[in-house]
Order: sequence, then structure tokens, then C-alpha cells
Amino acid sequence: MNDLISASPGTSSPVASAVDTQRLTRRKCLTRAACLSMAFSASYFAMPGRAHADAWPDKPVKLVVPFAAGGATDSLARALAVELGKIWKQPVIVDNRPGAGGALGAEVVAKSPADGYTLLLASGSMFTVNPFIYSKLGYSAESFELISKVASGPMVVTVSSSVPAKNLKELVAYGKANPSKISFASAGNGSQVHMAGEAFADACGLDIIHVPYKGEGPAYADLMAGVVQMAVANINAITPLLKGNRLRALAVTGLERSPLLPDVPTVAEAGLPGFEFVGWFGFMAPAGTPKTLTTKMYVDLREAVVQPHMKRYLSEQGMSPAISEQGKLAKDIAQESARWKVLVARRGITAN
Repeated sequence: MNDLISASPGTSSPVASAVDTQRLTRRKCLTRAACLSMAFSASYFAMPGRAHADAWPDKPVKLVVPFAAGGATDSLARALAVELGKIWKQPVIVDNRPGAGGALGAEVVAKSPADGYTLLLASGSMFTVNPFIYSKLGYSAESFELISKVASGPMVVTVSSSVPAKNLKELVAYGKANPSKISFASAGNGSQVHMAGEAFADACGLDIIHVPYKGEGPAYADLMAGVVQMAVANINAITPLLKGNRLRALAVTGLERSPLLPDVPTVAEAGLPGFEFVGWFGFMAPAGTPKTLTTKMYVDLREAVVQPHMKRYLSEQGMSPAISEQGKLAKDIAQESARWKVLVARRGITAN
């Protein structure tokens, strides 16, 4: 018998049927794979923030500075805006919103749309001190995506020429002989300049009076005029004002002397060992800003800080780059907050 099975006209052999079935199955698989691929692509590009991140920024970005023009945060923001503007190919506009130790500006950003077009350059004390001195604060660290630190730098113990002290030991002696007669200026309640002054007074056992201003610019104008007698000022903001004879720099609060003021000793060298205060500035976006955007901001921020113009600026201002690993800023804030909570309670500091 023939091993092949013959078929009647109009009917398919078992072999032909099997082949047709395989072809149909293959077609179905290919069709299903194509559909799945299209669905994946659609869902990938429709992921929250992805399409936005690909296009962002397509208009100017606002960088809020919560202090008046002329201070350290303001000048850093303006230098940073130039470099980020080059990277983003959009203008970065600095918007000064001074008041309440930075709280007013922070609230503006915290309540802004989380779309990447309103950002914050903050001083560290806004998150490590303000929660302990303001009974009602319209923001917290949780109100923001904490992208990274940007830069840090020491402070300078500075006195008006009306103060007879020529060095740190003489200032401490003068302050103890004249309790409550030295007033010190700051950029506002809870600002880094305020807390540097409080930390210094606490370490020296001085009774001095705090006078808050809406930013470093107006604070140092009154310091030069002799309206207030002292400030522990951001080095980049105060150095240009030391060229005349109206102010005297007595000590730098870092562990090493600053290249900007090589003849000015550190606080430790001047007679107060162990004292250190370094201010820092952080870059933030409103909470809920898509991860794709904040990651891009972080990468671009790192690129901006190493640009020649930015590196030169930081060096000229006595600051150093301080880009932190993603996620580290939140840990730093928690650690510093614990220390400041103790000092605030001990000195009875309040902004209310």
C-alpha cells in the first residue's frame, strides 16, 4: 500500500492542514507581538512626566531666591542661572522673594505647580532651623523634591569700625564687659547669618542682640553705617565691603583660612578652638515634580557647577562646589536639624 494517504478532490491532506494551522498560529503570534509592542511604546511615552521631561524646558524657568538682592544666595543664584540657561537653552529668571528668614519665598515655591518651571535656591537654615523657631511654617522638607546642595562656604566674624575690638579675643572681652550692648545683623530670623551669630555667641558666652533684616544687602548696609555693631556674615557677600575702613574682619568660621582673606585667622586660631560654621545652599523643586525632571535637573546642575565660569565664580566668592549624591540632602537636613534644635532651645530663639 502506498504510504501516502490520498485525498479526494476539494479536501486537504492532514499534512496540509498542519501547515495551514502553523501558519495561522504564527500570524496570530506576530499580530499579538506587534500589538504588545505598540501598547508598551504608548505606555512608555505616556508615563507621567516622560513626555514633559523630553520637552522641558520649553519656556523660561523661574529660580526663586527667598532673600533680598545683594546677598550670598542671590549672587549664587544669578551665577547659576547663567550656566543653567546655557544648558537648558531657556532663560532662568531670578525672582527675589525676601521675608521671614526665607520662609515667604519657600512657601511660594512649595505652592507652585510641580512642572519644573518654578524652582528654589535655599539656604540650609531654612530647613534645619526655621521649623524650630516659627510656630507656623507654610512649608517643610517634605514640601520639596530635594535635588542637591550646590555650594558651601565659611562665614566671617565682622564688626563695625565703631567697635574698639581689633581681634576676636578683644571682641569677646568687650562683649562680656558690655552685655546687651552689641547688636548683630542677619539676613532674617532663622537665616544662616542669624544662626552663625547665635552659634558664635553661644560658644563665647556672649549676651548680644539680634537684629533681623530682609536679606544680607540691607543688613550689611546698616553694619557699615554703624547702626548695628556685628555680623557673622557669608564670606562672599561681606568680602567686597571690607576694602574700606568701615568694617573689620576678625575671624573666619571654617577650619582653614580662606584664600579670599588669607590674613584673617580662623576662629580656632583666634582663640576659640573647635568652633566651625559652614553655610550651604540647596537646589529644590516643588514636591510631586516628576522624577524624570528632577533627575535631569540633578545631572544638569552637576554639569553647570563644573563649568569654567561657575568654578571661577565659586573660587572668587570663597565657596566650594557641594553637589551631593541624590538622596543625601534629606539625610543631611535631618542630622543638622537635630543639632540646631538643641541650640534653639538653649538660647530661647524664636521668630514669633
